[in-house]
Amino acid sequence: MTDTDDERAVAAARAAVADAVEALSAAGARDEALAVYVPRQRKLLIPREPVLRPAGRVWRLGVLLLDAGGGLHATGQLVRATPPGRTQYISASAETRRAYRAAAERGHFRDGETVNFDAPPIELTAGALSAGDGPVLLRDGRVLVRWSATAAQHVDFADYLAERVDLLTNPPEGA
Repeated sequence: MTDTDDERAVAAARAAVADAVEALSAAGARDEALAVYVPRQRKLLIPREPVLRPAGRVWRLGVLLLDAGGGLHATGQLVRATPPGRTQYISASAETRRAYRAAAERGHFRDGETVNFDAPPIELTAGALSAGDGPVLLRDGRVLVRWSATAAQHVDFADYLAERVDLLTNPPEGA
């Protein structure tokens, strides 16, 4: 494959992203919060607890998050913004989830809202996609999506995006 094939594939992927944003916006599809996790720190000798700082809104499309500006992010972690409750020392993972819920509460998210964080941006360029090891890859002049971090199977990016947009704009009955 040539660099021209790669550039054409990336241009087609960008067009698919633009079409997805247009379809999701027109349908008023359900979106979720995107946040940046700010760990505990001191400012002017005053300790600041960890917080999930709002960073925008995204649509969850499987292994991808898409914002209204056409920015793509890999799906990272998520937490439901609910009151954190008190420490129970049941397990380390339960306490970690409780700490993230407390950080979401400090970020002033609505109760019950899904908050995505640790979601690295995906650069839609031939160089970044060829060298990257994220969910979106460029191989042999095709932009592909990896189903999960451990999956060896890849599917066409535009087809994957179209299917996920359709599921979000036309959810199955009962979903």
